[in-house]
Amino acid sequence: MPGSCHDVTCLRQSSLWKRMHSQQQHLLFDRGQYLLGDSGYTSGERLVAAFRNAGGDKDKTDFNTCIAHVRIANEHCIGILKSRWHSLKEGRTQLKNRDENQYLVRWVRCCILQHNFLNRRRDDWTEADGPIEVEVESEMQIPDPPTPPLDERAMIARGRRRRLEVQSECLAYMRNGNGH
Repeated sequence: MPGSCHDVTCLRQSSLWKRMHSQQQHLLFDRGQYLLGDSGYTSGERLVAAFRNAGGDKDKTDFNTCIAHVRIANEHCIGILKSRWHSLKEGRTQLKNRDENQYLVRWVRCCILQHNFLNRRRDDWTEADGPIEVEVESEMQIPDPPTPPLDERAMIARGRRRRLEVQSECLAYMRNGNGH
């Protein structure tokens, strides 16, 4: 997808989206797991989005704050990866075709895998230290499932119910002195 595409468009065109709405979703998520999205997304069973307009509602505002804290933690993780893998900072390239996109995805995956490997060894190696050698097993290929017809209204209704469940859990956690 071109860089000018909205994140929601990219998600809806991805194999992740197809799998999230197929019989294969159990391969992606354990019971109770879901993705968090900002207010640009529509909530679904496996995607919980922030409220678009909290409208002064304290519960909605607190929930959006909770999601924002998770997003910040995610941004910190990306920063840590970029500090170890300087080549990720240089990833500002125009992807002209699917092969270039796949190459970039594989590159990022390799950086993440090696980062996790080094963390397990408690090794502070960075890319500037030179090459390391590790054997990596080949990735299992899961074919894309056929795209099922989505009943948009039913999906939105399930998403709203799911968001309210997650909101309730998040607010209970925060109000018990565990959150910010």
